[in-house]
Amino acid sequence: MTRKMYLSQSFQKMKILHLSDTHSCHCKLSSLPKADVIVHSGDFTFSGSEEEAYDFMNWFCDLPYKHKIFISGNHDVCMYGANGIEGLPDNVHYLCNSSVMIEGWKFYGIPMFIEDSRNGKLESFIRNIPADTDILITHIPPKSICDLADYGKGLAHRGDASLAERLENLKISCHLFGHEHDAYGITMKDGVYYSNASVMDSKYNLKNQPVIIEIED
Repeated sequence: MTRKMYLSQSFQKMKILHLSDTHSCHCKLSSLPKADVIVHSGDFTFSGSEEEAYDFMNWFCDLPYKHKIFISGNHDVCMYGANGIEGLPDNVHYLCNSSVMIEGWKFYGIPMFIEDSRNGKLESFIRNIPADTDILITHIPPKSICDLADYGKGLAHRGDASLAERLENLKISCHLFGHEHDAYGITMKDGVYYSNASVMDSKYNLKNQPVIIEIED
């Protein structure tokens, strides 16, 4: 089945505002551009506390966007085990190895938790990304795409090899992620947009702007 078989005929374009790795500095972001959907791809907290998470969610829910999506990153430890969040408005979606359909496009989100990385669950979650996914949201980048980082050990591609391998068998429109702060940027490969929208650099300075991506069928 191709996406055209279930895509809404009245809506074939979408503008996505993508941001990631705000680390509790979300309130410092101003004059965010207009978009159909805003997506945060994880690490909205710094220490991983519930207080930070609630502060972010209150801010995120109040943003003037029709649709809002977020996932957790490795810093957001208070979210571990929270497959759903009560009290979110109908247009705000927390994805945890789950999906949401928006205007005919299927968004699928995979969080990154250190425990899942260590016990092999993350690799299993990656293998189970649905084949009909249109927009994939992860915290980690795929190997060799917007993932160059140093950490004092030399510049290297630090993305996930299993994720890169799974992407070879998917027909997505774009992949949204963060995690590697110094690898901020957007690129296109084989017709797919890849966006690392880490707004902070590796020293946790607010440096980069959220990314705008326009996709169409």
